[in-house]
Amino acid sequence: MALQLFALYPICSFTKLPPRTRIFRLPKATSFSSPLNCLVCPKLDQKTIVRRSANYQPPIWDFDFVQSLKREYEGEVYTNRISKLKEEVRLMLKQAVDPLDQLQLIDTLQRLGLAYHFEDEIKSILMSIYSDNNARREDLYATALEFRLLRQHGYKIPQEIFNSFQDEVGNFKKCLCEDWEGMLSLYEASFLSDENEDILQNARDFTTTCLRKFVQQSQDQNLSNLVSHALEIPLHWRMLRLETRWFIDVYERKQGMNPLLLELAKLDFNNVQMIHQNDLKHMSRWWRSTGLGKKLSFARDRLMENFFWTIGVIFKPQFSYCRRMLTKVNALITTIDDIYDVYGTLDELELFTDAVQRWDVNAVEQLPDYMKICYLSLHNSINEIAFDFLREEGVHIIPYLKRAVSFNDVFEFLYMLIKNEIILITIHIIC
Repeated sequence: MALQLFALYPICSFTKLPPRTRIFRLPKATSFSSPLNCLVCPKLDQKTIVRRSANYQPPIWDFDFVQSLKREYEGEVYTNRISKLKEEVRLMLKQAVDPLDQLQLIDTLQRLGLAYHFEDEIKSILMSIYSDNNARREDLYATALEFRLLRQHGYKIPQEIFNSFQDEVGNFKKCLCEDWEGMLSLYEASFLSDENEDILQNARDFTTTCLRKFVQQSQDQNLSNLVSHALEIPLHWRMLRLETRWFIDVYERKQGMNPLLLELAKLDFNNVQMIHQNDLKHMSRWWRSTGLGKKLSFARDRLMENFFWTIGVIFKPQFSYCRRMLTKVNALITTIDDIYDVYGTLDELELFTDAVQRWDVNAVEQLPDYMKICYLSLHNSINEIAFDFLREEGVHIIPYLKRAVSFNDVFEFLYMLIKNEIILITIHIIC
């Protein structure tokens, strides 16, 4: 799937048209080491050490291939077309009056990966629907869709909204199984349950049984594929960009699909993909410059997987910096994990942990050669991130991290860094 997202398309045969991408450049690595005195550490025994190996396979992503990814979808032609389509969609959101039409449009925009362009409009519509206490509850599809979207956006809507679809003993009415669209909507809604919500748990069990029977009996291949896809993994648990890529193809085959939304979805996906590719190229060059992939052959060389994880966390194009920094942290965590779990001896690991606790570049002299390259990569990368925090936010984070974390485990330091990165992004979003 990662190969599909980063290399194999323009996603559909389509007139080339996407927007210009702003490339975020990082400053050169800056030393930010604290002037602590180096403690005297015991020298390692020079006897022969038997090393373990996890037999990790080499990466399938070649550096030259990653760097060869082409930027096909940029320029004013694409930018202008996307801007024009976005304004037309905003008009559609304003003109939609019926609550069900509004909910269906919001759901389509989310699944096509376009909702982030219209966050204010969607927030306003959902607030209006939530404030309407006179909503009708006879339509299972509409009720479940409303429940799912409201809960997804943080509204406190009770599970008792589905009481009218249950019999006297609390079981969902069997006649509902004939409404496959309502069943699928209720199934997806059930995965936004809180703890001890029995109605939603019953809804999940009930709809799963009905939908499995539907797949076995359905003669419509498109509908069968749609239901099977949901039964495999519910929408709420899926990675957004992979789901978007899949749903664009589904929506294109859907009867009554809106060609304007389809065109915008294709253009936007290609544009965002291009930005992700630029991020990946940048990280590929960084990873090669560290030498960790080649010098530490015992460790996992998994830059692509680590970068792909960041897209699952935050795919939006304006957060390139976050994706790059999280990729660095993840790649370093993966390497250090293999040093601790596979290759290092107890004495070596104690030295490495002590060096990280003191965060003193002079401590590298006490480390074996293979640890030196890892420690220096860690030291330089984290200091670079600290420099960016200082420059942008006026906060030097390393002293705070050192006081906040005991550093009994080196990974606590790195995970604390990830937490601070995500907090910073959240602050920018809120403000």
